Amino acid sequence: MESQESSTKGKKAKKKKEKEIRVGFFQLFRYASCKDIVMMVVGAVCALVHGAAQPLMLFVYGLMTDTFIAYQIESQVLEDKNKTCINDTVSWVNGTIFEMDNSTVACGINIETEMTQFAYYYIAIGVVVLVISYFQISLWVVAAAHQIQIIRKEYFRKIMRLDIGWFDCNSVGELNTRISDDINKINNAIADQVAIFIERVSTFVFGFLIGFLGNWKLTLVIVAVSPLIGLGAALMALAVGRLTGRELKAYAKAGSVADEVLSSIRTVAAFGGEKREAERYDNNLEAAQAWGIRKGAIIGFFQGYMWCIIFLCYSLAFWYGSKLVIDTKELTPGSLLQVFFGVLVAAMNLGQASPCLEAFASGRAAATIIYETIEKTPAIDCMSNEGHKLDQVKGVIEFHDVNFHYPSRPDVKILSHLNICVKPGETTAFVGPSGSGKSTAVQLIQRFYDPTDGKVTLDGHDIRTLNIPWLRSLIGIVEQEPVLFATTIAENIRYGRDGVTMDDIIKAAQEANAYNFIMDLPEKFDTMVGEGGGQMSGGQKQRIAIARALVRNPRILLLDMATSALDNESESVVQQALDKVRSGRTSISIAHRLSTVRNADIIVGFDGGKAVETGTHEELLKIKGVYFTLVTLQNQNTSSEKVADENPVVEKQRTFSRGSYQSSFRNSLRLRSKSQLSNLLPDALAGTVNGSPGLPINDMEEAELLDQKEGFYTDIEGGSLLILKYNGAEWPYLVLGSVGAAINGTLTPLYAVLFSQILGTFSLSDEAQQTKEINGICLLFVIIAAVSLVTQFLQGFAFAKSGELLTRRLRRVGFQAMLGQEIGWYDDANNSPGALTTRLATDASQVQGATGSQIGMIVNSLTNIGASLIIAFYFSWKLSLVVLCFLPLIGLSGVFQAKMLTGFANQDKKALEEAGKVSSEAIGNIRTVAGLGKENMFVQLYEKELEMPYKAAVKKAHVYGACFGFAQCVIFMAYAASFRFGGFLVNVDGINYTVVFRVISAIVTSGTALGRASSFTPDYAKAKIAAIQFFKLLDRIPKTSVYSPDGDKWDHFKGDIEFVNCKFTYPSRPVTMVLQGLSVKVKSGQTLAFVGSSGCGKSTSVQLLERFYDPDEGKVLLDGHAISNVNIAFLRSKIGIVSQEPVLFEGSIADNIKYGDNSRDVSLEEVISAAKKAHLHDFVMSLPDKYETNVGIQGSQLSRGQKQRIAIARAIVRDPKILLLDEATSALDTESEKVCDPKTTSY
Repeated sequence: MESQESSTKGKKAKKKKEKEIRVGFFQLFRYASCKDIVMMVVGAVCALVHGAAQPLMLFVYGLMTDTFIAYQIESQVLEDKNKTCINDTVSWVNGTIFEMDNSTVACGINIETEMTQFAYYYIAIGVVVLVISYFQISLWVVAAAHQIQIIRKEYFRKIMRLDIGWFDCNSVGELNTRISDDINKINNAIADQVAIFIERVSTFVFGFLIGFLGNWKLTLVIVAVSPLIGLGAALMALAVGRLTGRELKAYAKAGSVADEVLSSIRTVAAFGGEKREAERYDNNLEAAQAWGIRKGAIIGFFQGYMWCIIFLCYSLAFWYGSKLVIDTKELTPGSLLQVFFGVLVAAMNLGQASPCLEAFASGRAAATIIYETIEKTPAIDCMSNEGHKLDQVKGVIEFHDVNFHYPSRPDVKILSHLNICVKPGETTAFVGPSGSGKSTAVQLIQRFYDPTDGKVTLDGHDIRTLNIPWLRSLIGIVEQEPVLFATTIAENIRYGRDGVTMDDIIKAAQEANAYNFIMDLPEKFDTMVGEGGGQMSGGQKQRIAIARALVRNPRILLLDMATSALDNESESVVQQALDKVRSGRTSISIAHRLSTVRNADIIVGFDGGKAVETGTHEELLKIKGVYFTLVTLQNQNTSSEKVADENPVVEKQRTFSRGSYQSSFRNSLRLRSKSQLSNLLPDALAGTVNGSPGLPINDMEEAELLDQKEGFYTDIEGGSLLILKYNGAEWPYLVLGSVGAAINGTLTPLYAVLFSQILGTFSLSDEAQQTKEINGICLLFVIIAAVSLVTQFLQGFAFAKSGELLTRRLRRVGFQAMLGQEIGWYDDANNSPGALTTRLATDASQVQGATGSQIGMIVNSLTNIGASLIIAFYFSWKLSLVVLCFLPLIGLSGVFQAKMLTGFANQDKKALEEAGKVSSEAIGNIRTVAGLGKENMFVQLYEKELEMPYKAAVKKAHVYGACFGFAQCVIFMAYAASFRFGGFLVNVDGINYTVVFRVISAIVTSGTALGRASSFTPDYAKAKIAAIQFFKLLDRIPKTSVYSPDGDKWDHFKGDIEFVNCKFTYPSRPVTMVLQGLSVKVKSGQTLAFVGSSGCGKSTSVQLLERFYDPDEGKVLLDGHAISNVNIAFLRSKIGIVSQEPVLFEGSIADNIKYGDNSRDVSLEEVISAAKKAHLHDFVMSLPDKYETNVGIQGSQLSRGQKQRIAIARAIVRDPKILLLDEATSALDTESEKVCDPKTTSY
């Protein structure tokens, strides 16, 4: 293992060096079937042919230009009455042939017939393109969809096979992202992008061919300049890729902060951490904003640079080209255009191929990780059929000199030289302080990990030689924090074993003492337990988990603190159930409670990863070791425990008389809050569990829901104005950007005027005049180039700045608004942490799409179209009207072209959400899934969810293909119609041919600009809807606001609490009444203990006191003030809470303890003193990084007891007047429990 560790570290270092791409481009297709390969080859051939279409069209265009010019010259010459046309040559009337510059002049051109001929050429090319591009796209997309389907299945299946140690080193969130985003990146790299890339490269090759065939000199001049364009495009792609990566990293960090905070909202609220969390979130956004602005500036600069080079290139090419036409007569004007546009189109296509390269690179980077995971051989393969299956299992488990450390923390040794023998049919109890390796030993028995040295055997066979699924099927496990899956109770129990009947389920539920409470629920066994079992109380979850373990009919039963979350009544019944099912099975029980341990056949005392003593209860008491210490500590409490047992009273009041906390918590009230014994109590709480049936749903809420649904899409227009209002602070940037955009918009139509002007000069008879005009035009191109450099940069930078500032502002405000909502709001399934985090990310960035660069695009397009139309109609309104008919189609085609740049694969994300739910649930609870051996079931479930998206993708492929084909052929049809009509006008109305070119190129360029602009930005409507959703969140007035300064505050806070006739139902479950007239009173300095069976409202009363909820009737009084009138921040600042499953945040141990008081900076001395009181200091000092040790996501790097102690230290730092302990010591061993809480007796 250790060598493996060092090698992985070495790999990491190498990884950084090797640019992290280890998958060649063709290796991306390693999952393609023969059919896929055939489809891809045919698609590629189609793409090659399609690429040749545009250069071919230029050929026709050149011939057509020459025809027009020849006609114009003929018309000019024949204006002289003395000349006439004989045998297609201009002659004097007397019959001698007329010569111009020593050459004859052709005549007799029927311009209309010629143009009809050209129109047919255009139409033919268009039809071929339509058909070919359909196949090009649809074949590639279908093939890719099939391969991606296979990759998804393989990847998920492999993840489910990998060992638990691998999951320790890879975070769950990261894996879920990989399943969704990274595989989509591979999809982008192997679908339509490849076809587009082939087509662009083909156009590039054919474009140059046409250039070189036409005139190599001019071609070389243009080629000399074009690397500058390519260089610009490449540098831009590189810089943008880099910056986008960094920006996304910063956003991902912010996202993980949001996710962590929203999942633990109760803890954040209890400790008043809202402001601190909003700042932490904002700090990550700040980094993202900086990268975003840089990216905008760089894009602006490079776009300016590229347009500048392009205009300079025009200037150079026309100047040199005109020399070749006029001086050396090497070229005709038509072939000048052919060469020039051929090379230009080639260069442009090469530039446009670069986004495809980016898609390939990111696809290969994503594939590196994914394919490596797929090919990884798991250290412990839970789906393999290898290994022995014993015919008969006795159940003897032995540890032989076992050493172990977790793969994720190789420097911390957990077990050292552990030797234990567990006899068959006996119950063995593991006891010892927190973090001494008890749970780890249990995980080794399940073979979640393999020992570093030594071995674990079952009936004398090393468990590494046994078949894993078979081994795990022998084991039933019940953990302290059981995981339920988001389905019904019956399904959850059925997960225990395949082929379980309903009778088995009912029997298991009865044995686990769960049957009664299940039958009391309205839906009985079909009740949904909620995400992670969230709708059930701790005790109910535990009993469902026990039923699930029992239905397996296991040979070996592992109980890891199985009853710690239960109240006394449930514990005794569950304990009886467990005692009953333990007979004849080998069972290992980890517990801190004596009552659980004493009846064990043999007790093993753990300390520091070793088994230091074994024996029965009596034997170990004589040794006076670890066990003796635990027992004596617990026995000091038994006297008071007995009182409680004999005499169950609601209120148990006693003043503080002894204990190490006397000084620090003299006037603190302890609320031991995990519930009142419903059966033994007077009417105050009777009937809670069953919930009275005919309770009306809160009418207010129903009305509110209806309002929300109706008001949702009402004010879409208001959305845009609101967004602009939020962006108001950046108005100078917006104005600057708009000016830049407006100037950029007018440059393209200007180009159309200059271009047609150059063509016009070629029909002049005086050469000196020709040269002079052309030089003037070329100079104008140079000026336009300089202007566009400046304005493009202005537009890019100004809008990026305003957009990024807006996004950050919206995200920050949105996050603050979420933190300010009352806790009941989070109970609504639509507001789950995942949904909220996504909403923060997507809504804010979609809203940015409605301002920022969007405004630039709109201004740019409007000025462009405006200028074009003015020019076109000024010169020829008839022709303008004909060309305009095609404008919408050309616009659509532009939209489509731009869409092709981004690839279609992103659109399938939505369809995959259901599959994503399955995968994230399975990966998030991988230990439970592995323990139950349900990996295959989740794999099948996941594969089933993939069927629909796959079918949808194949259907879409054909639609995409057809649309793409249409978009590609429109321009050919438009040229056919416009030039044919142009020919008619030249002939009949006698307009100059330059007007035809001017009108057509002005309108066509504006059309494509329109299309590009409308598609480069996220959908405007989407942005508006997102904005409305967002502003709805901001405008929502929470029932209780943390940020509000209103409410009572008073100086001499005592801490007298009184519940007066409180009735309460959870907003998410209005049918079940939890508190039915609770009345209870406690004075400051007293301890009140709540006891009772699970689910009878103990924790609920604590939540009312924290004011997470308000009672439906009655009131809670604090020092005589009704709690609903007290300032919330003030109220919570007086309360410290330690809950049963404490929530820690990712960060150092010190940060987590400091979290106790967010109103000030807590010094390290205070942290250490609190840690000492919570018996945490020694453990922290034993860690390599001491107080700077990172606790991992939700404290995952620590044992439960250690997490609990940090939570206790966190509450101590707060120095609260009221201390709420919600089953606070259930995860602690007795020694810690004593230290932490000399007054809390375990119920």
